[in-house]
Amino acid sequence: MTKMANRKLIRPELTDFKQSSRSVRRKQTPPERTNAEEFYYLKQMAAKTPMVVVLTDDTELKGWIEWYDKSAIKLNRHNQPNLLILKHNIRYMFKEEELKRQRRREARANGSRADAG
Repeated sequence: MTKMANRKLIRPELTDFKQSSRSVRRKQTPPERTNAEEFYYLKQMAAKTPMVVVLTDDTELKGWIEWYDKSAIKLNRHNQPNLLILKHNIRYMFKEEELKRQRRREARANGSRADAG
């Protein structure tokens, strides 16, 4: 028979783990304001980009943004009165050129269907 050596089981204390887990930082919550909205409005205002604003009742308004604040935008329009639109009434907005691109795509698609039929 072989002699077994007395071996002591080494086990770290639980308090060591508790202290180290407290030092681990949690992810910070993202900031409430990212300034992305501000950047977007300023860019469109500087370029006087023609925009389409779709309201919550599906009304489409076309024009360019002259100014904005926390709760409203001012939309300038050609040959029509300028509008002050409260942001809570806006469903979404996009550049007018996107509408033109979409119509060209639809026209091409309809033309190719007519050719095929």
